[in-house]
Amino acid sequence: MCFLTRGLALLLGVLLWQALHGAPLTELSGDQDFQLFLQRNLEFTRKIRGDVAALQRVVCDTLQLCKEDELVLVRQDLDIAQAPLEQCHKRTFQAETCFSQIRAGLHIYHSSLATIQALLPGHTGLVETLQLDMANLSSNIQQQMDDLGLATVTYPTENQDPLPTFSSNFHHQVGGFFILANFQRFLETAYRALRHLTSL
Repeated sequence: MCFLTRGLALLLGVLLWQALHGAPLTELSGDQDFQLFLQRNLEFTRKIRGDVAALQRVVCDTLQLCKEDELVLVRQDLDIAQAPLEQCHKRTFQAETCFSQIRAGLHIYHSSLATIQALLPGHTGLVETLQLDMANLSSNIQQQMDDLGLATVTYPTENQDPLPTFSSNFHHQVGGFFILANFQRFLETAYRALRHLTSL
C-alpha cells in the first residue's frame, strides 16, 4: 500500500513537472532559483494567512461573529463570491493556470478588503499591510512566471464589483466575516499548491 502511494505520488510529480516546464523532472528540482522562490513565497503566504486570521479574531471579538455555520442563512442574502482556485488542484495541473488564478484571486480579495477596512476602522494599518503583502506576492508570482517563460492566463472577473453592497450594517458585518473566511480558504489552497511544487 505504501509502495503504491509513493508510486502514485511520484507519477503525479512527473506529470506536474511536465505540465510546468516540459522538461525532465530533475531539471526543475535542481533549479535553485525556483526552489528559493517557492520557499520565500510559502513564508509570505503563511504571513498573509496569519494576518487574515488576526482580522478574523477581531471580527469574532468585536462583532461576535465567530462561527460560519451560524451565519449560513444570512449568507444566502449576500453577494459574496469565492475566488476560484480549481486550477491549483485539478488532476491536469498546469503552473500557468494555477499561478494565474492565484494572482486573479489576490486581485479580487485586495479590492474586497476595503469592506473590512470600513468595518474595522481601528485596524486600518493591519488591512493596509495585508494589501501590500498581497500585492507583493502577486508581483513575485508574475516575476517567476516571466522567468520561467510561462504565459499569463487572464481570468474574467465576472460580476466582480470592486465592493459588494450591503442592505444593512449587520449584512455588512456578516459580509466582512465571509470575505475573510473565503480568503483564508483561498490562501490555504494556494499554500498547498506552492508546497506541492517544493516536493518535486
